[in-house]
Amino acid sequence: MTAEAEDPPREAGKLATGRIARTARVGGLVTGQGLRWAGMRTANRVRSPERAAAAQNQRTGALVKQLVEQLGQMRGAAMKVGQVLSMVEFDGLPEEERDALQAKLAELRDDVPPVPFSRLERLMRDEFGGPLRRVFSEFDEHAFAAASIGQVHRATTVEGSDVVVKVQYPGVAEAVETDLRNAMLLLPLVKRLAPSLDAKALASELRERIVEELDYELEAQNQRRIERLRRGHPFVSVPVVNTELSTRRVLVSEYFEGERFEAVRRLDEAQRDRYGEIVFRFYFGLLYRDRIALGDPHPGNQLLRPDGRVGFLDFGMLRDVSPSRADAERGIAHAVRAGDPAALKSALVAGAYLAADGAELVDDELALKLIRRATRWYAVPGVKRFSREQRDRRREGRSTDPGRQADAREQLGQFTLPPETILIRRMHAIVGVVLGQLQASADWGAIAAEYLYGDPPATPLGEAESEYFT
Repeated sequence: MTAEAEDPPREAGKLATGRIARTARVGGLVTGQGLRWAGMRTANRVRSPERAAAAQNQRTGALVKQLVEQLGQMRGAAMKVGQVLSMVEFDGLPEEERDALQAKLAELRDDVPPVPFSRLERLMRDEFGGPLRRVFSEFDEHAFAAASIGQVHRATTVEGSDVVVKVQYPGVAEAVETDLRNAMLLLPLVKRLAPSLDAKALASELRERIVEELDYELEAQNQRRIERLRRGHPFVSVPVVNTELSTRRVLVSEYFEGERFEAVRRLDEAQRDRYGEIVFRFYFGLLYRDRIALGDPHPGNQLLRPDGRVGFLDFGMLRDVSPSRADAERGIAHAVRAGDPAALKSALVAGAYLAADGAELVDDELALKLIRRATRWYAVPGVKRFSREQRDRRREGRSTDPGRQADAREQLGQFTLPPETILIRRMHAIVGVVLGQLQASADWGAIAAEYLYGDPPATPLGEAESEYFT
């Protein structure tokens, strides 16, 4: 099998770019949920505390489910808003419902039906300044991958090089701009779900990252940069960009043959473990060695190449990380590893996850329990195999006492998500999802410590990489 899909995706109609049509969906959602929320708050004045809490949980759950449905239908930047929301803690829900809803939000992927080739051909003629035959000797009109902003075709250049051509959808820039304006309309709903969140700062960060994704010249620059950083790597490869043919709306790069993720999932345990370790090392290494956060590590952006290396694709959603931010993330992981509640709270304040004046309202042991639950898989050494049974055991250990849940929600309200950490949290979470789908096993904590603290290599792959960097 190659990187091509077995069955070409069906073609979609014209991308909906009309501001009125796209805004109407979000406006209707905001108005309807606002009225329902107000009705719930009025009714809660005469309800017992238990019934009031149950009503708020139900209303919050209904709101997030409707957000998932609407954002999933809209695609484009609206879908990415939902993907980012999957990183947010929803204060009004019991933990088991919060996990389920975050998982649904995280499932919002970029796989969408491609647009008809004739519309893309006109765009490429404009970008190349003439017919495609002047640039390509062969061009497959059937897309083998489609995402929220563009789709990918195979081609051969007139010089004979096999390439992939990523073409931006006509009109997508206008649709994205409308979606970004609509994201501002969602701020009241987001504040209801997470009162402590700086929603405006989050929206600003989201706008900056998505606007950058629209510029394929910037993505080509990102890809060239990471390809240089990992050129000649023993188990990682990044396609070389064809700079001469790439433009603002068309990105041409080296074609990689390889097995897609669903085929990798069918491999034996040892092969899945190796693949999972490579994925982990690529994203964590870029973050903590090179201070680059890649925000789109989902399985469609990885290929198992015939020589055993893993090819990594798609570098549109990227953020450079400051030394102070990297140190803050290290401090949190180190405190979790040491099981030190006081040190963890200090690290959370230093990382701006907790405001200094609100930290005293959060119980040290509870903070450690909450953060450890989310990070221990990579922060604490010890061999761990991702599995459904492991996840179920974690959930069984959670309190079902309404009083304790209410207390936990109140303390969670003191936490926030600094906008510059969105891609970091997204990377951590989606890499965990990938490893879970692989049911991969390793001492993730020991591997992460190589990048977090400069510990010696924990595996043969680590030794090979250490030799490469040395």
